[in-house]
Amino acid sequence: MNKLLKFIKIIFFILINLYPLNILADEKLKIGLLVPISGDNKELGKQIIKSVRIALEDINAEKLEIYLKDTNSDPNKTIKSALELKEIGVKIVIGPVFYKSLTYLDEIEDIIFLSFTNMTLDIPKNVISSGINATSQLNTIKKFIELNQIKKTIFLTPKLNYEFEIKKAIKKSKIKLNKHHIYDTEPTKLTAQIEKITNYKIRKQNLADEIRRVEKSDLPDKEKQLEKLNKRYTIGNVNFDSIIISDFDESLKSVITSLLYTDVSPKKKYFITLNQWFDKSLTKEKSIQPIYFPSINQKNLKEFQDKFYKRFNEMPNHLTLLSYDLVGLIYYLSLNNDLSNINSLFKNKNSFKGKIGVFDIQNNNIFHRLNFYQVDDGEFKEIF
Repeated sequence: MNKLLKFIKIIFFILINLYPLNILADEKLKIGLLVPISGDNKELGKQIIKSVRIALEDINAEKLEIYLKDTNSDPNKTIKSALELKEIGVKIVIGPVFYKSLTYLDEIEDIIFLSFTNMTLDIPKNVISSGINATSQLNTIKKFIELNQIKKTIFLTPKLNYEFEIKKAIKKSKIKLNKHHIYDTEPTKLTAQIEKITNYKIRKQNLADEIRRVEKSDLPDKEKQLEKLNKRYTIGNVNFDSIIISDFDESLKSVITSLLYTDVSPKKKYFITLNQWFDKSLTKEKSIQPIYFPSINQKNLKEFQDKFYKRFNEMPNHLTLLSYDLVGLIYYLSLNNDLSNINSLFKNKNSFKGKIGVFDIQNNNIFHRLNFYQVDDGEFKEIF
């Protein structure tokens, strides 16, 4: 009997050493979910939770186990919840949502946080920005500029809290620019700056000089020429072929309105901006069209929105699609990597195709291969 027990122990020891992965494969992969479920942003948090639920159902990944904790959109609450996740053995977390919630997370070792933020400056080493960052967007804009052989591009950035993020992205993407202008969003100051950038006063004076010249001339078609000149606003070209405006919503429209005032039209120059999340108000402003921007795959976004609405009878925030993809990304990595060394998980070069598009992962960075769109004739049109 003792010999038999000894033999069984030896066989068991051999099996443990030969097939450890098969035994561990039955263990659940614990994933933390750090979102606001209280406070001002709790509705967004609830939508992210619903999106994660859809992702788990679609993937049918029984080995994933989600542990939900509240951030209350507050750094102190976030660190407390993150420590609670660490105590139960969580090593990878989806969240937090907001940049300010990252403040104290560098105090926690052996956990990777996949934050929803698209900010990449001054974030803790254990946080990976998974939002649609400026570098991903400029890489896509750069591709459009090169495809269209655009030679002279200027860049306009508002004097706001993401100014340095844009400067970092310009450097990282290696996009070729003739000039980068930082502008004041206050309307009267903005208009004055746009006038200077477009040489408006000189071009306006050129028109006045030409009208006087024709008026004093003896040209046979003098009246016809004057009629044409009086329909114009300026004479002379601007020193750029395309203009990138890193602004959004009404502020973006104010910049374009100022450009129109200075007689710079999107019909003659390429007006390019950053990801607008298919803002429908842009389709109604015919005077600012065509306008170009990088974004996620519109078809996939629409399919997800329809699925979400059918399930929950509400339209989802765009961040919910990101949370859906992050579940898929973690599942994909769990199938192809050793998750025991969490610190190296996002250092190796990997690509993952999600609903947003393709995620490129390397050196603790996530970049997105985006699509490119045009707003024209009241519609969003895919360029590539």
